[in-house]
Amino acid sequence: METIFDVENFNLWYGENHALHNINMKIEKNAITALIGPSGCGKSTFIKTLNRMNDLIPSVRLEGSIRYRGQEIVNSDINVYNLRKEVGMVFQKPNPFPMSIYDNIAYGPRTHGIKNKSQLNEIVEKSLRDAAIFDELKDRLKDSALGLSGGQQQRLCIARALAVKPDVLLMDEPTSALDPISTSKIEELVLELKKDYSIVIVTHNMQQAVRISDYTAFFLLGDLVEFDKTDKIFNKPSDKRTEDYITGRFG
Repeated sequence: METIFDVENFNLWYGENHALHNINMKIEKNAITALIGPSGCGKSTFIKTLNRMNDLIPSVRLEGSIRYRGQEIVNSDINVYNLRKEVGMVFQKPNPFPMSIYDNIAYGPRTHGIKNKSQLNEIVEKSLRDAAIFDELKDRLKDSALGLSGGQQQRLCIARALAVKPDVLLMDEPTSALDPISTSKIEELVLELKKDYSIVIVTHNMQQAVRISDYTAFFLLGDLVEFDKTDKIFNKPSDKRTEDYITGRFG
């Protein structure tokens, strides 16, 4: 397997609060890596570090190393704009822009300089197809994205992330605001996308981690307690705390 992110002795502070302690893990290419653990344990903080979104918080301080395809992204002068194009993000609550479905998808490519109408049409169609929602929306591309259901909005946001042709897709609890049917559609979609993308997903839903992920990282109070293949984590965890969490003794 090819490693896409190599995390070594990574620490993060918000002001005085030491939020992540000495994290070490390798995230593999074309795999789904799930981050699990109770609320406030550092999962979302960690995933946002992978595309430097924590830069937006003034008191944040980072130490250690995270290499993306061999290039250091912690405390380096990497072009954050390019990094975020390569490492896309889908959030917990769908956040479509208040514009048409078409313009939501075309927004990213336009900001990267693509103005040609037929090229944009092609990108919009491919992104919606890749997000498994083209057939539902193809006759409504001029309609406002805000009129879609929650599940459709989330797939639209995934299509929007795919439109700039990222390498990695980060997903921060992408189904937590959705009903079971929409959740299973997103899960099917994520499994399909793994062929072309490397995916890191934060989830509160342990069954979801079992269903879709290849690797699972268990975070607790800012520590990475255990990181391994998903079936190993759920069937034969090495750490008692992992076992207690996945069997529902706490969390």
